[in-house]
Amino acid sequence: MSEIQQNREPAPRYRLKKTVVMVGMMGAGKTAVGRALAARLDVPFLDSDAEIETAANMTVPEIFARDGEPFFRAKEAQVIGRLLDEARGVLSTGGGAFLQDANREMISARGVSLWLNADLDLLWQRVRHKDTRPLLRTPDPRATLAEIYAQRAPVYALADVAVQSLPELSIEAMVDRVIAALLAQREDVLEVDHA
Repeated sequence: MSEIQQNREPAPRYRLKKTVVMVGMMGAGKTAVGRALAARLDVPFLDSDAEIETAANMTVPEIFARDGEPFFRAKEAQVIGRLLDEARGVLSTGGGAFLQDANREMISARGVSLWLNADLDLLWQRVRHKDTRPLLRTPDPRATLAEIYAQRAPVYALADVAVQSLPELSIEAMVDRVIAALLAQREDVLEVDHA
């Protein structure tokens, strides 16, 4: 064993007591950071949009086009409720899910909402080359993104915990920030497992 290996402390283990629900704008990193967080905590990773797509056998943009946003939002609330009742884990939600009062209340009552707060420039960097965002299918998608951001940021700020998303940080570094924020702000959600 090398000297470096001997001096390295083992990575801490954690016990998750409530589902962590990732909220925020499209492109904030909810899925990437959420998936890595779930792996680090050794808990299931769930994605409400993926669950809806599987149940409907259609993509979110197809559901929006065929059935409209109100139909999608009703299904989204049902799926989030079901996922919160399943095993504790990390749940990534669509960008609009947290805007619904009932969803915010349900998430805070049965889990903890965590806002990945990315600024507009970072969001635009991440979403500008993707055509999978139905809300950005407009003549000026950057202006649309800015408008959506301005409307949604005050609602996302109602989340139980907020973590600033920075472009220079790796996904693993963002997971470190999320874990540190949960440990510091919410003793009822995450604890270091000393076993």
